[in-house]
Amino acid sequence: MRIGKLPEPVLIRSVLKEISHRRAEVLAGPGVGRDSAAVEIGPGEVFVLSSDSVTGEGIYTVSRGVYAVVNDLAASGAEPVGIMATVLLPKKTDESYLKHRMRELERICRELHLEVLGGHTEVTEAVNQPVFSLTGTGKIKKQNLMSVSEIKPGQDLVLTKWIGLEATAAIAREKKAELLERFSLAFVEEASNFEQYLSVLPEAQIAVEAGVTAMHDLRTGGIFGALWEMASGGDIGLEVDLRSIPVRQETVEICEAFGLNPYQVTSSGSLLLAAENGNHLVRALSQKGIHGAVIGKTTEGRERILRNQGEVRYLDKPQPDELHKIL
Repeated sequence: MRIGKLPEPVLIRSVLKEISHRRAEVLAGPGVGRDSAAVEIGPGEVFVLSSDSVTGEGIYTVSRGVYAVVNDLAASGAEPVGIMATVLLPKKTDESYLKHRMRELERICRELHLEVLGGHTEVTEAVNQPVFSLTGTGKIKKQNLMSVSEIKPGQDLVLTKWIGLEATAAIAREKKAELLERFSLAFVEEASNFEQYLSVLPEAQIAVEAGVTAMHDLRTGGIFGALWEMASGGDIGLEVDLRSIPVRQETVEICEAFGLNPYQVTSSGSLLLAAENGNHLVRALSQKGIHGAVIGKTTEGRERILRNQGEVRYLDKPQPDELHKIL
């Protein structure tokens, strides 16, 4: 199989169809477009869980994983509580590396007001680079739990902040020397600082208060992947104007330098929202200093249409994330 996220047909036939639902307290389990599970732990009290993994030895590894699981929790409407971490290390790893990564984990959790709940650490010959498997836990009232299955045709699609934030920050940190041959130091440092935007907790809270129908965070596969997953999970169609999708110039130029498609590159930090009144939601976000834009609408049927001035095309099934080409 190809490196990266499983293709949707493989996910459905070899993973989802092999899993059965048998516990009444499990309110939401695995599914296309569904990035978290929900378990009712008492009358009206629900715990939400999400997991992800990151690999590599770069300084950006742990923070990317934490933001991934926390953003999944936020997209369900839940308040994140803590993180569990399983760390698999190759034999060549120095103890100093582990200590630095755990300090990074603690730093991110402190900033997001999370607790490190525990986990597992192991040195093993089964890996040739560090693997961090993270599980996030959150809580929410049952009546407030959100799902993409609640989306209806005729709703506005709103995108927060800008696409490609995660990839831009990762490339700026890991490929700094190469970028400095083409761009100024100030440009590269600004791109590297995009990490400050990677949490979607603030906009998720605003969206919930504004009456949003559903939320889906962007990550692997970028905005194109998120649009496909939201449409599949909601069993709806959509129509999107590519010119309305916000993107920073730093992202455009860095993606161009490495031959990457900014619409298909990992994009933690942006939240895709479905709402009855997208302009009302954008105003609510703006009042809190968060950029947002209405980029399209949900539609009847299953057509997923992308418009770019006079050009019309159909959204393809998610492709391997563009970031895999260089990192």
